[in-house]
Amino acid sequence: MTLDPLLAHIDPEGEIPPVASWHPEHQGEMDLLIAADGRWIHEGVAIARPRLVRLLSTILRRETDGAYYLVTPAEKQRIRVEDRPFLVVDAEPDEGGGWWLTTNVGDRLLLSAQHRLSLSETPRGEVVPEVPVRFGLAARLGRNLYYRLVELAETRDLPGGGQELGLVSGGVWQPLGRLEENGPLDGGSACS
Repeated sequence: MTLDPLLAHIDPEGEIPPVASWHPEHQGEMDLLIAADGRWIHEGVAIARPRLVRLLSTILRRETDGAYYLVTPAEKQRIRVEDRPFLVVDAEPDEGGGWWLTTNVGDRLLLSAQHRLSLSETPRGEVVPEVPVRFGLAARLGRNLYYRLVELAETRDLPGGGQELGLVSGGVWQPLGRLEENGPLDGGSACS
């Protein structure tokens, strides 16, 4: 299936459209996979144009059944996502002691109560931080960024015992992983 019919309804220079309010009757399935490493693969071929990936990312949403769809006012197409659709590739501190994150598709968000890190399991069974982005979509921390944040992190005692590594942003504790009693951090090893 060609992407042209989907893209015809989207302004490539505009803001993120109100995808959550669109409920088209026409539904289908598209041979599009978002790999765990952040690549978008259409009909077996990686999409090499970052602008096209960004445009497609603006019409992506995850529904309550856990499925991912590209949605326009006229149609929605189900796609496959290996883990999370986005990767956080950069972080920069702000003057108030918080952290601004940037995803591989250009979303920029402040780590806060609304965009809070949580630890979850990847399909490979590893515990890795993720952050909600928009429309039910989340991003994993990229490996390089994860290790950069770990170097700046602090340790806190957990109520039930053990310790957690993390940082404060937006006035909220942002966990990066749990410290195991015998050494390494549990979390982050699977980040791309």
